[in-house]
Amino acid sequence: MIYFAIGLKPADFYIASQKANGISDMNLAFQYVFGQGLWIIAGSIVAFLIGQFADVMTFQFIKRKTGEKKLWLRATGSTLVSQFIDSFVVLIIAFQIGQGWSWALVLGIGVVNYIYKCTVTIVLTPFLYVIHNRIDKFLGKDLAAKMLEEAKQG
Repeated sequence: MIYFAIGLKPADFYIASQKANGISDMNLAFQYVFGQGLWIIAGSIVAFLIGQFADVMTFQFIKRKTGEKKLWLRATGSTLVSQFIDSFVVLIIAFQIGQGWSWALVLGIGVVNYIYKCTVTIVLTPFLYVIHNRIDKFLGKDLAAKMLEEAKQG
């Protein structure tokens, strides 16, 4: 819908309606803002799909190597991989391709984003065990083990 709205011919009064506020062409501003949004949406969808695939593949790889042990490594490791992808794919599609940002700017912002995501992931890792233990206590060890086995088979 946004793509089609950008292509519509505006009413004559609309174009100059915000000249007093320093916007000489409202239609051009509309096209720029919402057009950029399309690049952000596309980048986000692509990054989500690639990142989730990488997250699952990494999680399963680590699980095959460690078995049921080292939940923190599976959860944190797979998240760090998927967030690396997410941090850069969105920026590359939305801003390097969509807006022509320099590679230096994209990489600089991507690195800062990734450092932030890594920090949050690592800080939240202990809560994974808290939640895991509460679920085990709520369900009981036997039911939790049974559900885990059923999940492996299905």
